[in-house]
Amino acid sequence: MRGARVAVEMLKEQGVQTVFGHPGGAVLPLYDEIYSSGLRHILVRHEQNAAHMADGFARVLKKPGVCIATSGPGATNLITGIATAYMDSSPMVAITGQVATSVMGNDAFQEVDAFGLMMPVVKHNWRIEEANEVPRVFREAFYVASHGRYGPVHIDLPVDIQNAEVPDEFVAAPHTPRRRGPKKDLSRLLDAIKFIEDAEAPVIMVGGGSRWSNAGSDILRLAEMIQAPVVTTLMGKGSVAEDHPLVLGPVGMHGKMVATYVLNNCDTIIALGTRFSDRSTGKLSEFGNQQRIVHVDIDSSEVGKNVSNVVGLVGDVYTVTHALIAGLERRTRRTNTAWMERVRGLKKECACDFNYSGQPILPQKIVWELNRLLPDDAILTTEVGRNQMWAEHFYEVRQQRLYLTSGGLGTMGFGFPAAIGAKVAAPDRFVMDLAGDGSLQMTMKEFATARENGINVAVLVMNDGALGMVLQWQRMFYGKRYSAVDLGKIPDFVKIADAYGCEAVHVDRNSELPDAILQAQNAETPFLIDVTIDQDEDMLPIMPPGKSARDVILGPRCIWKGGETVASPVAARP
Repeated sequence: MRGARVAVEMLKEQGVQTVFGHPGGAVLPLYDEIYSSGLRHILVRHEQNAAHMADGFARVLKKPGVCIATSGPGATNLITGIATAYMDSSPMVAITGQVATSVMGNDAFQEVDAFGLMMPVVKHNWRIEEANEVPRVFREAFYVASHGRYGPVHIDLPVDIQNAEVPDEFVAAPHTPRRRGPKKDLSRLLDAIKFIEDAEAPVIMVGGGSRWSNAGSDILRLAEMIQAPVVTTLMGKGSVAEDHPLVLGPVGMHGKMVATYVLNNCDTIIALGTRFSDRSTGKLSEFGNQQRIVHVDIDSSEVGKNVSNVVGLVGDVYTVTHALIAGLERRTRRTNTAWMERVRGLKKECACDFNYSGQPILPQKIVWELNRLLPDDAILTTEVGRNQMWAEHFYEVRQQRLYLTSGGLGTMGFGFPAAIGAKVAAPDRFVMDLAGDGSLQMTMKEFATARENGINVAVLVMNDGALGMVLQWQRMFYGKRYSAVDLGKIPDFVKIADAYGCEAVHVDRNSELPDAILQAQNAETPFLIDVTIDQDEDMLPIMPPGKSARDVILGPRCIWKGGETVASPVAARP
């Protein structure tokens, strides 16, 4: 059978039922086979969004999403979405068409070196130049994407290879992966257990690796066992149920004061699946110097990369957490009564003072209503900007893996197509994108995709008529020199949604917001809620870029009585 048919059969062999893509000349043989394959193909309006949809799909189901684009501009349009998945360790198989092998290197029509361009943003990369390689490469691609540290992979498939015949023996050949997953390294398990056993003020720091390993319940078991508060990074949000009394919430640039304070005043950090990004730690040279750190990560290259004083354990968070629990169960642990009393007291001293009944509608009020009205199994995606930070700070995730955001790359436009992908993965769940007006304008053409395919996602737009986060930084750090941030009062999002055949409402009064959210949950089409908010409502607190936790800026609505400075680390014992 020809290469294109083999490619489709390999997708089906790997359990793929849905692909996201946009056709073009260099993938027409592949699309010809998709036509009669039984695969569901979702036609996007822009290739970047195919990658975001595949990413959202993967984050919900924990298996590779698949996106397809043609050569040249089709391939280059995929790159931002692939890079987003790469930075957040999301499994994806990206397939691009390529010009025929006979004209490669001749600047043929729509020729670009997709293999070379993808190299920095994929876990692995293949260009198939022999038809016999098609079965092996496709099988291997799915293995690599979903083993070890998850990530996107790329297959560049020339059009003549798609039309070439593949002998049956290559199709039937058993697959033995050339690449194996990373080896566990628990050689310092006893050292880690000793650190935890001796800790007087431990804290568990949860990153995105915890989310991918489905370790939430085990992390909470460990926290209960050692009586340690739990804090989350941006990518770690959604790893643990945030209504648990030991969970303090997010740390970092826009984290909760109590979480940031506790992280910077503990004596031992148990870091589970986090790379210690600067957005979580602030100025790295001033972070963790007084603490002992147990660093757990599936990727050995991340262990100790950004922080010192590390006891490293290499493995997925679920497996390592189980090993820590088993080891600690056999030991007599120090009680942390004084520390936990202090933490509980600090938690009571961290609050927000909002007048939720005033006008205009506060973004915090919007998130509060989502907490109140969305079902526990709802999936929330976010865009990037202040909408993302308000969600991180105020939205309460009650079940694992139901919060999707672009943390590593910070990609504006991620949330809406990711919501579409998430809804395809979980059609029986309510899915909402919390958007800013700037981000949504980058991808709102996908209302057509959602409507045409019956994918009834909801979008709530926090509409401030500006690039809100950029505006806030210019106000705070650039002397109110507002450069290129005004989006004006266009478009009319309700009319845009209506033009795509979707339902929509405009909300500018607090009393209208609950009904709008309930309408969205009962809608029979994609649904948009356009909410007017104030440009001047800053997302605070903030740890300024390049600064440390002791430099956090509080806002007028922030109530914090835990100390004049955030960071005054306790002295670590030798």
